[in-house]
Amino acid sequence: MIDEAVREDIMRRIRDAEQEHGVRVLYAVESGSRAWGFASPNSDYDVRFIYVHPHDWYLSVDLEDKRDVIEYEIVDDIDINGWDLRKALKLFWKSNPSFVEWMQSPIVYVDDRTFSEGVRSLMPGIYSVAKGVHHYHSMARTNYKGYLKAQLVPLKKYFYVLRPLLAIRWLETHGEPAPIEFERLRETLTDAPGVNDEISKLLERKKRSQEKEFVPAIPTLNRFIEKELSRLASYQEDPAERTEDLTALSQFFRSFLK
Repeated sequence: MIDEAVREDIMRRIRDAEQEHGVRVLYAVESGSRAWGFASPNSDYDVRFIYVHPHDWYLSVDLEDKRDVIEYEIVDDIDINGWDLRKALKLFWKSNPSFVEWMQSPIVYVDDRTFSEGVRSLMPGIYSVAKGVHHYHSMARTNYKGYLKAQLVPLKKYFYVLRPLLAIRWLETHGEPAPIEFERLRETLTDAPGVNDEISKLLERKKRSQEKEFVPAIPTLNRFIEKELSRLASYQEDPAERTEDLTALSQFFRSFLK
């Protein structure tokens, strides 16, 4: 799925980041269209990682003023950046969609197992389905209104609308974080074979196209999108009470500082 030479380059950059910043990378994944399963030939590699500093870095009066991200300029189509462990867990507590999706990525570069397995064990007691629905609904609505209501539309934007809408269907059906692989999300379309057929055609074109290719609007997909957005406009949040609290996350955090 990832060319071996590219993978080796990514691993080298991760090791360089560890040396440069004095950190240990716990988990690193592919997070963009390559992980979603609809990359174009010239898509970037979107590498995201979680790292931890030595114990004493966190025992500081000015901890809140310290930089808690590592970012690099895009070089050779590789976009790589990461979050400090404490930042990541605070965002996990808020059901941050980016963090949750990283934990679902099928393309993993670094995995110490302890971190990923610990997060996944805590996920059922922390993740909010209601927040997930709200996030994906907003993403789909914004991209549809901004890009897909013209005669010629950016091809890739169809997937930036369809993926979140299918993720919502998954959340509603399973009550757990949606997978990020687009093919798995299509399992929710058993009631819409015509939509699935159009998606198959669009996927084939996407995999051959450049990132900024435009296509004529597809009426079947637009009707489906509008129907889903209309249905979700009346969505009523019913947030379940958490079964975990911050104590569990704090204990998990401290386990990496020993």
